[in-house]
Amino acid sequence: MTKPALTILLAAPRGFCAGVDRAIQIVELALERFGPPIYVRHEIVHNRTVVESLEAKGAIFVEELDEVPADAHVVFSAHGVPKSVPADARQRGLSYLDATCPLVSKVHVEAERLHAQGLHLLMIGHAGHPEVVGTMGQLPEGAITLVETVEDVAGLVVPEATGLAFITQTTLSVDDTAGIVAALQARFPSIQAPHKEDICYATTNRQAAVKAIAARCDALIVIGAPNSSNSVRLVEVGARAGARTALRIQHAGELDWSRLDGAATVGITAGASAPESLVEALIEAFRQRYEVTVEQVTVTEERIQFKVPRALIA
Repeated sequence: MTKPALTILLAAPRGFCAGVDRAIQIVELALERFGPPIYVRHEIVHNRTVVESLEAKGAIFVEELDEVPADAHVVFSAHGVPKSVPADARQRGLSYLDATCPLVSKVHVEAERLHAQGLHLLMIGHAGHPEVVGTMGQLPEGAITLVETVEDVAGLVVPEATGLAFITQTTLSVDDTAGIVAALQARFPSIQAPHKEDICYATTNRQAAVKAIAARCDALIVIGAPNSSNSVRLVEVGARAGARTALRIQHAGELDWSRLDGAATVGITAGASAPESLVEALIEAFRQRYEVTVEQVTVTEERIQFKVPRALIA
């Protein structure tokens, strides 16, 4: 029986960013250097395949430090942690490694600098996301107000006679954030913006790649976890950019093939914490059902790398 023809548009860049790659390396090197178990507070990155691979090597994932035995080695996730977490680790005598993405750390430093200037901060982000919790936890309670939507701006209550500045989560929709920033600047004309865009290069590039292929897609598939902010944003960006169907799956086994009935062109991308092996497995699943032609669409080349802590380098 002849297989139907299908064109796969493969978005690039996709998948692992430099911060995710560094975080995974830190856990792997810690396992080599100190031996298992290595405890990791929160998922090192939001991807079950990555987490399960590290568990198989001896990593143990916990949500809070009180689950970590005394004198153990612990790694903080790429999303960053409130200042109270390393303080608690020191108090308990735990040896810790901080795998916070350097671009998230940049936002932490920025928040402290702006606070030191006497400014009240508005953080654009999603409530409860580990990165937001970590960033807001860099400053005293009440020093940062969270803004999630354009609608939030009108109801904001900010301290009187205090200057304002805004910062953002690094994994937001570029377009949505621009709308919130515009609303903030309209209501607070003197609000101070970051010196440099807080949304990270990887988030921006992956969204640009999706925009480049979306209008050609009968369906756009994003590989990523449900709690991966950048992956969820890619689905939203793809839908707005013209993909007839946009959906997110964690792996090929989750794909509802009925949603692709009649599709001749399918776009594939992966969130910044999804390994390329999941993309390859999805393409292979398509080859089982279709006569596949793969066209990679590249909007930029990424060459950024982040160094791991010296303590882990033999």
